[in-house]
Amino acid sequence: MPTNKSIVNKAALSTDNMTAGLLNPEQATQFLKQIFEATVLGGVIRKEVRRAKTGVIDKIGIARRVVRKKVEGIDANADGSAPTLDPTTGQITGYRAVPNFAQVPYSTVAVRLPWEITEETLRENIEGQNLEATVTALMTTQLGIDMEDLNLNADTDTPSSDPDYLFLYINNGWIKQISGGGHVVDASGTSGMALSLFYDALKAVPNKYNNGKLRWLMSPHRAQEWEQFLLEQGLSNGANFPDSLYKSPASIPVIEVPGMSDDKIILTDPKNLIVVNTYDIKIRKTTEGKDAIMADKRYYVVHLDFDSIIEELDATAIIENIS
Repeated sequence: MPTNKSIVNKAALSTDNMTAGLLNPEQATQFLKQIFEATVLGGVIRKEVRRAKTGVIDKIGIARRVVRKKVEGIDANADGSAPTLDPTTGQITGYRAVPNFAQVPYSTVAVRLPWEITEETLRENIEGQNLEATVTALMTTQLGIDMEDLNLNADTDTPSSDPDYLFLYINNGWIKQISGGGHVVDASGTSGMALSLFYDALKAVPNKYNNGKLRWLMSPHRAQEWEQFLLEQGLSNGANFPDSLYKSPASIPVIEVPGMSDDKIILTDPKNLIVVNTYDIKIRKTTEGKDAIMADKRYYVVHLDFDSIIEELDATAIIENIS
């Protein structure tokens, strides 16, 4: 019996695919789902909508140790001395703390997800016309999963020999950006899991970002292997670890992300990860035109654009080459 995945992967859905007559009924409850609802990170990352295909996201910060001693009766300079006339402004002004303004560039890439359904399929399956909503829900769910995958793993340097080249080469995802500009901890010299890896990553991120908002992003397999590591340590050494350590190494909570590779762990504030879109995600459909009439098909396509950017690379760390 064909699976839902094998049915969806067909070029066009036809009666040949409908041997069972019914797809998973739980997936027929909505016609359209927001793609972010289908993913773990969708609810915790930052999303920005812009009009231009290319542009910048503004960011603002405040430097450390900006407080100065007060001098009674005057708007003092930073060193406490009386202010003098500023020729550029024509005003007498003392010390002022100045926000730091910066910009993060983005450049969106347009992508699409097309599919077809024959009218014969809609007439002969058990769900009838409801099948259209079921397949659309499947497609939008998979779109959300694929977009999270791209946001994490996309790499324009993917070799053409890679079986997923046509998918991965579309853009550069967060993993490549952090590996190229964030703080990298190489675990190649460590056998399996080790608590020191987490502390090395934490040590690499400046203290000002270690403010309770950091999270570990790791695959479910890696989270389970961390649990196995602690259990084995406890059994062999008679140790009794607190339950919190299993889900929060170094007191930082874990987010299990299926799209993460097993050999990598990211440390960052999820709001530091940004997806930029420039127009609403829409499903377009047609049952008209020569091709639709002659082939007796309905044609669908989802159009969207995106870029995956990071607001502050200095606030990221990645553990790589975990065995």
